[in-house]
Amino acid sequence: MRKAFKPLALLAASAAFLTSPVIAQDSPETGEPVPMSARDLVTMPRLGLSSVSPDGTRAIYTVTLTDEAALTRSTTYKVKTLATGEERDVRIREDASSIVFLDDERIYFLAPGGRNSKGMQVFTGILLSNGVVAQESQVTRVNRSIDGFKVSPDGSSVAVIGSVPRECSVFACSSETPRHMPGPGTGMLYDGSDGFVRHWDSYETPGTFSRVFVFPIENGRAQGPGIAADGPDGEGALTGDTPVQPFGGLEDMAWGAKGDALYFVARQSGATEPTSTNTDIYRLAMGESVPTNLTAANEASDGAPTPSPDGKWLAYLAMERPGYESDRMQVMLRDLATGQTRSLTDDFDRSFGSLAWTPDSRWIIATAQSVLDTPAFRIDPRDGTVNELDLMRGNEAHIGSVTPAGNDRIVFTRDSIAAPSELYVSDGWGEAARLTDVAASRMSALAPVETERFSFAGANGDTVWGQITKPSGIDGKLPAILYVHGGPQGSFNDGWSSRWNPRVLASQGYAVISVDFHGSTGYGQAFTDAINRDWGGKPLEDLQKGLAAALALDSQIDGDKACAMGASYGGYMMNWIAGNWPDRFDCLVQHDGLFDMRSFYYATEELWFPRWDFGGSYSEQKALYERWNPVNHVDKWQTPMLVITGEKDYRVPYTQGIQSFTALQERQIPSQLLVFPDENHWVLKPKNSLQWHDTVFTWLDRWLGDDSE
Repeated sequence: MRKAFKPLALLAASAAFLTSPVIAQDSPETGEPVPMSARDLVTMPRLGLSSVSPDGTRAIYTVTLTDEAALTRSTTYKVKTLATGEERDVRIREDASSIVFLDDERIYFLAPGGRNSKGMQVFTGILLSNGVVAQESQVTRVNRSIDGFKVSPDGSSVAVIGSVPRECSVFACSSETPRHMPGPGTGMLYDGSDGFVRHWDSYETPGTFSRVFVFPIENGRAQGPGIAADGPDGEGALTGDTPVQPFGGLEDMAWGAKGDALYFVARQSGATEPTSTNTDIYRLAMGESVPTNLTAANEASDGAPTPSPDGKWLAYLAMERPGYESDRMQVMLRDLATGQTRSLTDDFDRSFGSLAWTPDSRWIIATAQSVLDTPAFRIDPRDGTVNELDLMRGNEAHIGSVTPAGNDRIVFTRDSIAAPSELYVSDGWGEAARLTDVAASRMSALAPVETERFSFAGANGDTVWGQITKPSGIDGKLPAILYVHGGPQGSFNDGWSSRWNPRVLASQGYAVISVDFHGSTGYGQAFTDAINRDWGGKPLEDLQKGLAAALALDSQIDGDKACAMGASYGGYMMNWIAGNWPDRFDCLVQHDGLFDMRSFYYATEELWFPRWDFGGSYSEQKALYERWNPVNHVDKWQTPMLVITGEKDYRVPYTQGIQSFTALQERQIPSQLLVFPDENHWVLKPKNSLQWHDTVFTWLDRWLGDDSE
């Protein structure tokens, strides 16, 4: 089926081997380290959100546990004393969630409410040194469930998030039957002016949005019916979701330093919403009823409002180009007294993803992808100087959730291909120390893997980076797996994943090769932009050259036994490879991949994405869509393919997978179809994840194993 494959000359290679963070233990049965299994991945304890006390002495963090047998999940809470490392369980009611510090002792959290309230409500208590939560009391008592909250720094107000009809002026108003369900049947009727009909994995309820309401707090209780942050309903009013759906979080909302103003992000809803990336930052001053749009002049994306502790500045992230969701995110700084705004990172060609101020308002700490790492950067708000922080010995890998715990002390998470996320602390901007052992001890019982970074001359002679992940200490040839990331503006960077995890795949005895082809993030905006209107061009050339470069670099990889796999755009590339590189691979795994660009365009929900990447709508750019349309090359398909899809995927509707499976059947190509009725674009449920991995591993073994067909 395959023709001979001659490796291309390697331009350059830079090896950086990463193994498990601690020495692997031997299995008592065999005396050998145990390879990581899919069940290990699914049941591995997971570090969740953390909150650092304002004095920087303690941190609360969550750990999600998965029962080994039932595969059900539960959450526990820990409190860590940063100076001594002492750790205790937080002794709080089992149904509590979203625990955060307000001051050095007082915490706030969500839990089911009591009398005269409905659903989740805001509670408060005192976290004692022994981990006990004392003086627990219910802060809000409203007849509507609260999805999230933030308390003002002085404790005088609380902003809550909930799903509330726009016509409601108070948080807990009674609502009528949704207007898109007029009855008497079960049909849902949508109007063209409503905007999104469905988004990500759920159908919309026209007129109802995720909204923010502010309650004053007196004597520990929220007072009154709540003030709508988006102002009164009516013509010209702000109408949209906060947080921005479907992936926005509490980073879309922030209190001013003195609690005198609330900043929040929203995108105007309506008929144009599916084609618009124009999110704006609004300011609601306490005592006022209508918010002010601070970023109206920018028609692209604005987000992550981050006021300085001294009350003088507002830092935030902004893109320049409307309609482009993967444009470079610059760090902006607004003088809150004058309104003057400037970019701090206009000359720094990286896209930032998070912001935090040091308590003295001297520095902004931000994270951004850079090549295969996601390091932290220290930005001087006075002149925009950007310095990368060297926080880890070796590679930075993936740093996130950065929280200043002093003027030169930060707490953050770090994960890598080798190990899942743990909490770290850095003093004096120096090398960090690990604070937690959420999964490290369990990882120590597993056989290690190693990851080698390499670079080569890709399309147009540009330097392209990749990684090879394989089991350590294994003799003999290893079959090759070409991993293709989604996005397409994304990266298989040096980070842990609970889904497409190269470590668990390598542990099955494969060499996993990932290539950050043109269009990937972390290499400057021009490299990211290079995939626009060229989906099947430079990226495919990079993958071909990258696979050849990996084979030239590592003689242990068996290029004659190779499969490729990817999801989303990576799934598109599997369909594209099937028709444009048809004689290279023994098998393909295609998950949620685009098969027919015309039917995809008319069925997906966020239309700004294909319109930007293909230069317009399908009718405006039909020739370009068809140029890169996998369905036009089905006549050359010959490679066995496993197709996976989720019926709740509205980004790449599951019918795309059905279509590709039909094409395989018509050509009598060995194929399988795995459909998850209860999953979206991702596979999230523990049992489904285990089934996904078992199915994929069986498929790979069928075509790459010793007795493969």
